[in-house]
Amino acid sequence: MPRVTAAEKRPALAERSAGPTMLALGVVLLAIVVRQMMFRYESDDYHYFLHPWYEHIRTHGGFAALKDSGFADYNVPYLYVLAGLTHLPVQDLAGMKTVSTLFDLMAAHLARLIVAVRHPESTWRPPLAGAVVLFLPTVATNSGWWGQADSLYTVFVLAAVHAVLRHRPWWACGFLGIALAFKLQAVFVLPFLLVLLLTRRVPWRALLAVPAVYLLLDVPALLLGADPVRLLTVYARQTGTYQELTMNAPSVYQLFQAGDHADGVRQAGVLVTGAVVLALTAWVVLRRSGRGPLRPGGWSRELTATQIVLLATASVILVPFLLPSMHDRYFYPADVLSVIAAFYLPGRLRYLPVLVQVASFGSYLEYLAPDVGRYLKIELYAALMGLALLTVLRAAARELRELPPAPAGEAVVPAPAGEAVVPAPAGEAVVPARERS
Repeated sequence: MPRVTAAEKRPALAERSAGPTMLALGVVLLAIVVRQMMFRYESDDYHYFLHPWYEHIRTHGGFAALKDSGFADYNVPYLYVLAGLTHLPVQDLAGMKTVSTLFDLMAAHLARLIVAVRHPESTWRPPLAGAVVLFLPTVATNSGWWGQADSLYTVFVLAAVHAVLRHRPWWACGFLGIALAFKLQAVFVLPFLLVLLLTRRVPWRALLAVPAVYLLLDVPALLLGADPVRLLTVYARQTGTYQELTMNAPSVYQLFQAGDHADGVRQAGVLVTGAVVLALTAWVVLRRSGRGPLRPGGWSRELTATQIVLLATASVILVPFLLPSMHDRYFYPADVLSVIAAFYLPGRLRYLPVLVQVASFGSYLEYLAPDVGRYLKIELYAALMGLALLTVLRAAARELRELPPAPAGEAVVPAPAGEAVVPAPAGEAVVPARERS
């Protein structure tokens, strides 16, 4: 039998890899074309906020305008983006939407990487996950139609999740610091981060990276002469802007009318959200870490890749669903992570992204298509989002129940990412086992 040399193999390998590469480029180009078809639309947010901010920056010297950021209620990282656009030969609306589109592509790439942790040998699941994210109605319209910045902070949330999966806690906290610097909505991952800290998947000292990176991004504005107090209190001013119980978000507040007691309901909503988060976090941590998760030297069980993704997904659905004064766009991280979770547990969560997407995009329709939106019930979307929350919580609870805490004194060997740790009988070694789909 004739022997095939390495030189003869190379053209065949190049030919096999060219097909997926061309397909990926086609998907990316189609996603850009879809968004570009919406570029000419000018939303109310553009007229009342983004365009005036851009014009203020342009007429006050570009980056020099950021020495007084009081003209905008966003933190300075996004204002850096607007300042950069003023120095480019591009129309402001097209520039904003192009930036958001580029971050859409990054979000799709990170979705691919996260799914690849669960399916490292699959050639189609990771890229399919990225393609699904790229063509989600909420993702496409958020950038192409609205020109919003939700993809910017979500990209860094996804990067943090991927860093956790790769056992890089400092990078994870650094990415969360960037996400928080772009938008306050990054706090939706707080329950997820709290579990990681209490189970010691992320060391407490790594938390220093969050404020460090956040403050580092303020340095350019400070060098330009910005007021440090104003920079540090931007989110405190944001929280008092909207007093409604819900800004068209598919949250629990769509399911009842508060009437004259809206202020009391809003305060109670914040307290209830905190109580639910602490209760669920305590359940997860005690389930994972036994009787003494906070005790020095106490043992902690390794979280699996599937559990990490499920906890992150539950976190970004739970918090905006229970908190008052949420906007319709605040489920953007849930839109993306629900797709990733479905690829991790296709048998149990195949309908999760459908529930989240119908609820999330349905709330968009009041602005995207008012003539259609007025015939639809926002209460239905809130109920669907509530069902999605119960679905992911049930899946997470089941994953955690399948790994009971080991008896006191039993050694636990961490498993590689994507594998589950199964306690062995007394006297036997602990071995990793593949997770169930």
